[in-house]
Amino acid sequence: MLDINERSDIMPAIDTAKILILATDGYERSELRVPLEKLSTQGADVKIASPKSDPIKSWDDKNWGDTVDVDVEVKNVDIADYDALVIPGGQINPDLLRNDEASVSLVREFVASGKPVAAICHGPWLLVEAGALRGRRATSYSSIKTDLLNAGALWQDEAVVCEQGIVTSRTPNDLDAFVSKIVEEVSEGTHHSRAA
Repeated sequence: MLDINERSDIMPAIDTAKILILATDGYERSELRVPLEKLSTQGADVKIASPKSDPIKSWDDKNWGDTVDVDVEVKNVDIADYDALVIPGGQINPDLLRNDEASVSLVREFVASGKPVAAICHGPWLLVEAGALRGRRATSYSSIKTDLLNAGALWQDEAVVCEQGIVTSRTPNDLDAFVSKIVEEVSEGTHHSRAA
């Protein structure tokens, strides 16, 4: 019998995992591209979800950058199809997403499911909006530290912080640690006791 506080016995290997990246216009280019490329290189099936179906534009080095195609609109996502959720930062991307109820609802569903949820830079704003950080250790870009503290998070200045499958990181400089922790959490399975 499975203890509800234990991880699931169903532990997908990264080369069979299906991972969803939630983003919209203004995502920090490296914070989407690096996880997309590194997870895909390891065999994961990585899809991009956005509130709109048109390609979304990155923010890259203080200016608009290239675009990435959207695979699925947020309103059409079935979280049963995915093993983890990744939320890139940038100031614009998470600010727009936290004002989109379907996107916030999607984050809440992933958190409630116990599947790994990873957010970097300003991405934890969505975790704040979803009510997912109260009493949990987390990190973020330093300028939103107070937002996380006000939401009840136990903020730490570390490259990557993980508690019960919720992974957070600070900046693009932390991307290697961020992606490594996503791989680890996907392979460890679902946290059944976690709820937003």
